[in-house]
Amino acid sequence: MGQKIHPIGFRIGVIRDTDSKWYLPKKNFAAAVYEDHKIRTVIQKDELRRYLSKEEKDVPRLSTAAISRIEIERTGERVKVTLHAAKPGMVIGRSGKGVDVLRAGLEKLTGKQVHVSVQEIRHPDIDAQLVAESIAQQITKRIAYKRAMRQAIMRAMKLGVKGVRVMCAGRLAGAEMARREQDRQGKIPLHTLRADIDYGFAEAPTTYGHIGIKVWIYKGDVLPGQPRQSELDLVRGVRGDGRPDRSSERGDRNQRGGRGGRGQRGGQRGGQRGGRGGGGGRPRPDSSE
Repeated sequence: MGQKIHPIGFRIGVIRDTDSKWYLPKKNFAAAVYEDHKIRTVIQKDELRRYLSKEEKDVPRLSTAAISRIEIERTGERVKVTLHAAKPGMVIGRSGKGVDVLRAGLEKLTGKQVHVSVQEIRHPDIDAQLVAESIAQQITKRIAYKRAMRQAIMRAMKLGVKGVRVMCAGRLAGAEMARREQDRQGKIPLHTLRADIDYGFAEAPTTYGHIGIKVWIYKGDVLPGQPRQSELDLVRGVRGDGRPDRSSERGDRNQRGGRGGRGQRGGQRGGQRGGRGGGGGRPRPDSSE
């Protein structure tokens, strides 16, 4: 009855997996869940400095690394943290010192042995969380929200996604009355469980209040027994110039019909009427008349 559900949580166990992959007994479960929450909060809000010494200089700037997702795995007393970032160089740092500093901070936070790895997101324009954060940054810099929404949708559609929907809510353009505006292109089947829909949310802090941004990106269906389509497989179906390959949709010129008497239909009509086989107009008058 109009109640909304998170698009990613709705599909966990069907076509998606959880970001925390571990199992513990009931007595240790709550502590591990809270520990995962603290790890994600420290990384997303860039609060690593609290767990390091003041003399440390090579602290990575995690807020500028465009981190979309954080996966956590546990094996015994060892914790493995995987960061999916569009700018992995901001996390790794010079000669890998940034990863060492991040690991030291997380080990002090958890009191366990931590292993940190970074994976690059090659196409951030089709990652819903990164798209939402990009729009939030533009709105904070006083760029028109309609322009930011439209450009984000155009970039995503050029990379081959099936549909994009963007919604902004709050005091848009500094208006006194808060409202909600949205823009979309393609289709977003939210009720279809096999539909691979990525969802992201971000807030833009402005002088006249916070503006919330929600992004839905539909990347295609996941058929039973098949894995989810990766971003590389999704973009491989697009031409190098950034436009979808529609060569298979184009028919032969003879099948499409005539154009100015040169096609199949125009040629036949010209041959019947003019006798020359190539003209679609009236027959040329005889010079003797």
